[in-house]
Amino acid sequence: MRAQLIGLLLLLMAGAAQSEKITAVADPWPPFVDPELQSQGISLEIVRAAYATQGYEIDMDFVPWARALAGVKQGVYDIIPNAWRTTEREASFYFSKPYVTSNIRFIKRKGDPFEYTGPRALDGKVVGITRGYAYNDVFAKAENFERSEASDLQQNVRKLLLNRIELTLDDELVAKTLLSRQAPQLLSQIEFVDQPLALAELHVISGRANPRHQELIDAFNRGLAKITVNGTLGAILQDLE
Repeated sequence: MRAQLIGLLLLLMAGAAQSEKITAVADPWPPFVDPELQSQGISLEIVRAAYATQGYEIDMDFVPWARALAGVKQGVYDIIPNAWRTTEREASFYFSKPYVTSNIRFIKRKGDPFEYTGPRALDGKVVGITRGYAYNDVFAKAENFERSEASDLQQNVRKLLLNRIELTLDDELVAKTLLSRQAPQLLSQIEFVDQPLALAELHVISGRANPRHQELIDAFNRGLAKITVNGTLGAILQDLE
């Protein structure tokens, strides 16, 4: 009996020592979310470090963005580690505090004189967007240009070079990283517009349909505060410099 009690106690202690699992999902978006790296990208390094201070572990899955967004919205997955905030998304998702800023720029064909000076600069344009992405509220609500959806950035850039669209857009660092890996020959045929559409902050999000959404986001916020103070966040972000 004593041996059984000791065995049961050891099992309970082992269970208590194990970290609680969080299921995360996103599409590849290097260097922030990168399945080719052991760390799985800068966003995952930050999110894992923050959650580890609160006793959580991350199980990461990679799927197309629209599927990731739908999965978290429905509670199939717990979080997306790298999402831009918009008014439309706030109805379905609970947002963490921001942890890094993303630089969203328009992409044009090389030699195109277009410069972005504000929403009116897009009058009559056909702009390629990635399905499920939310760039910012001004862009989302504007009605003075046409949007053409594609599944990913590379498809948008190919449409741009075939003159099927006039512009596309993404985070500049992400776009350069993705294209240098997937289709480096395209980089010499495009340019990034000087004036960014927005400096968009990245957040962890959880679907409001998930009964744990507030628990998960509050835990990340507490962990983010800890890794900010102890220097972990700054050390990770040095990789972006």
